[in-house]
Amino acid sequence: MNQTEQYDIIVIGTGAGGGTLVHTLKDSGKRILVLERGGFLPQEKENWDPKAVFIDERYHTKERWKDKNNKEFRPGTGYWVGGNTKVFGAALYRMREKDFEKVEHEGGTSPAWPIKYADFEPYYTKAEKLYQVHGQAGIDATDPFRSEAYPEPKVSHEPIIQEIHNHLEKNGYNPSYIPLAIKLNEADKVNSLCIRCDTCDGFPCLVHAKSDADRNCIRPTIKNTNVTLLTHAEVLKLHTDDTGKHINKVEVRINDTIYYYSSNIVVVSCGAINSATLFLKSANTLHPNGLANASDQVGRNFMKHQNAVVLALSKNENTSIFQKTLAISDFYWGEKEYNFPMGHIQMMGKANGIMLKGDAPKITPEFVLDTMATHSIDWWLTTEDLPDPENRVMVKDDCIHVHYTENNTTSFHRLIHRWKELLNESGMYSSIWDYSLNISQDIPLSGVAHQNGTLKFGTDPTTSVLDINCKTHEIDNLYVVDGSFFVSSSAVNPSLTIIANAIRVGEIILKRLNNTNLSD
Repeated sequence: MNQTEQYDIIVIGTGAGGGTLVHTLKDSGKRILVLERGGFLPQEKENWDPKAVFIDERYHTKERWKDKNNKEFRPGTGYWVGGNTKVFGAALYRMREKDFEKVEHEGGTSPAWPIKYADFEPYYTKAEKLYQVHGQAGIDATDPFRSEAYPEPKVSHEPIIQEIHNHLEKNGYNPSYIPLAIKLNEADKVNSLCIRCDTCDGFPCLVHAKSDADRNCIRPTIKNTNVTLLTHAEVLKLHTDDTGKHINKVEVRINDTIYYYSSNIVVVSCGAINSATLFLKSANTLHPNGLANASDQVGRNFMKHQNAVVLALSKNENTSIFQKTLAISDFYWGEKEYNFPMGHIQMMGKANGIMLKGDAPKITPEFVLDTMATHSIDWWLTTEDLPDPENRVMVKDDCIHVHYTENNTTSFHRLIHRWKELLNESGMYSSIWDYSLNISQDIPLSGVAHQNGTLKFGTDPTTSVLDINCKTHEIDNLYVVDGSFFVSSSAVNPSLTIIANAIRVGEIILKRLNNTNLSD
C-alpha cells in the first residue's frame, strides 16, 4: 500500500466519455491523472481476423456476468485505451430533437431530458469535428437542426448500395448516409488512412483509420506533460472523507499492488454498467447503499436498445466491400397505420461465413454459411428500449448482475416485420436484387455496446443520481461522463451524445477549477 498522491483531476476510463473529457481538459495546465483498466489494443494481424474477433472474442473481457436468472454470460465489452470505440462501427448520430422530449411509445413513456437538444447542439458540432465525422445533412427526414455542416463529406455508396438507395428514393422513402467517424479521403486515396475494407464494423482497425477515443483523444493528450496515463490500473473503490461529501481517495490496483490517489475533481467514465458497479462497490457507512445513492437510482434504468440483425439473402452475389453507408429513418416515429415510434435502420459492415457461424446451428456446413454471406445484404435495426427501474445493475458476491427484461417489443418486432416486408415489395429493387429470404437475429443481453442509463441525471435529487452538469447530487467533486447519465436511450447509436456531453462537462469542470470556490 502506497501513500496518497495528489492531482487536480482524476479521470477513470478512456472511452468515448473519458477520452474526450481528457482531451477537453488537456490544455488547462492542471495536473491530470488518467486511469485505464486495460492497455493499448495491440496492432496485429488478428485485428482483421473474423475468427479471432467474433468467434474467439479476442478483444472482449473474459469476465462472466450474470443475468436475472443467475445465468452466466460473457459481455461483449473490452477494457482498452479508447474503450469500446476501438471496435465500434463508427456511426456517430445526433439524437433527434424530439428524443429529448417526453415521447409516448406503444410500450410506455420515454421521459423528457432535463436539458434539450438546443443545449447539446454546439457540443454535437464540436464532437463531430473532433471525431472527423463524414455525413450529409438535410436528406434524413428526422435530422435535427444543426448550426454547421458535417466537417467531412459523406461516404459514398458502392454500386450495389447506390442502387438500393435509388430504388428506395423511387418508392417514396428517404435513404440517407450514415455519419461515419473514419479517416477517409475519397478525393486523395493515396493519402487516405481508410481503405474502405470489410473489416471495420466490430473490428479493431489495423491501420488506425477509425476516429476512436484512443487515436483522436488520448494519444494527442498524453504528449502534454501535465497529463499522466496509467494503464492496467483497475479502480477498486472510491473513498469519501468523514463528511461523505467529498471523494478524498481513489483506490487502484496495479500489478497486484494497491495505490491511492486523490484530486480536487474525480470523473468516472467506466461505461454505464461498470460505473454503476463502482458506485455500488464504494458503499460506506455514510453511503450504505452505494455512493450518491440516497435516491436508490444507482444501477437502475439500465438500457441497451432492442437490436436485431436482418440478413436479406439475394439470388445474386453482393460484391460490396464497405457497405455500411446507408440508413433509413422513415419508421423512426412510426408510420401511417402505427402512431408509435418504431426505430432506426442502418447497414452493417459486410458479413462473412465465419461471422455467421456463432449464431448458426453447429451442424451448418461452412460452405453454406459462406454462400449465405456472399449473397446477403446486412442490416442493423434499433428500437428504443424504455427506462425501467427494475432493469438494473447489481453486485452480488463481487459479481456483476445485469437484471434486464425487454420492453417496447411490439414496436421492435413491427420494425423487423415491416423492413422484411419492404425488402420484398414488388418493384422495390431491380432484377438484380430479387430477395427471396430474410433472416433476423435479436441481439442477446451480452450485446451491451449501447449501454446507458444507470446513473441518470436530473434536477431532483430524490429521483436522479447526477445533476444537469453530471455531478453527483450528494458528492461535491464526483462527476460521470459516460452513457450512465442518459434518461432515455433514443433509437440511434449513443456514442456521439456521450462524446458531446463529455465536451460539455469538460468545459464546466474547467470553469469550476478556475474558480477558487469549488462548491460553486
